[in-house]
Amino acid sequence: MRVQRVVLGPLDTNCWIAADGRGGPAIVIDPADDAPAVLEALAGTPVAAVVLTHGHFDHLAGAAALLEATGAPLMVHEADAPFITHPEGTGGALFGFDHVAPEADRALVAGDVVEAGGLALEVFHTPGHTPGGICLYTPGHLFSGDTLFAGSVGRTDFPRGDSRALRDSIASRIAPLPDETAVHPGHGPDTTIGRERRVNPFFPRA
Repeated sequence: MRVQRVVLGPLDTNCWIAADGRGGPAIVIDPADDAPAVLEALAGTPVAAVVLTHGHFDHLAGAAALLEATGAPLMVHEADAPFITHPEGTGGALFGFDHVAPEADRALVAGDVVEAGGLALEVFHTPGHTPGGICLYTPGHLFSGDTLFAGSVGRTDFPRGDSRALRDSIASRIAPLPDETAVHPGHGPDTTIGRERRVNPFFPRA
């Protein structure tokens, strides 16, 4: 598997490019801004899907231009899909940003699989940061969006956030993963499930 990070936008959002490492097409996760930078990182690799881990403005600002350039379908969880097309829904209006995305081509639900060549990413529905927050999992790797950061979690004080739901999501969907699983978050450095089990105050304690 090939995993590449491109840090984009005013909030230093991690855009992830994931591919099977055998020449297959890529999945672009959270095209936060600056589609030309994402295209440069792709270096001609076809894009099978563009996936938003949630519908906030700082994770989707480059989506429209990237979709136009690649012809890829846009995917987001069904609970966030109605909100990505207007600044009030993306949360950008609260901070003076008008970033929006086109309507999603595919509304995801828990258990869906996003495929690109030999790569298959399972959709974990992890509400809390937003109702439609998701993580994408393949054995050994978790793309956690703003559900989980190194040592912390995404904020829940924005509209539609729910701190209890976020803790439940971590306990039920993320904490059971193997310790060696690499975590690729929406902001900040990579971590592992094992490290977060030891240091993250939002992980369940025995």
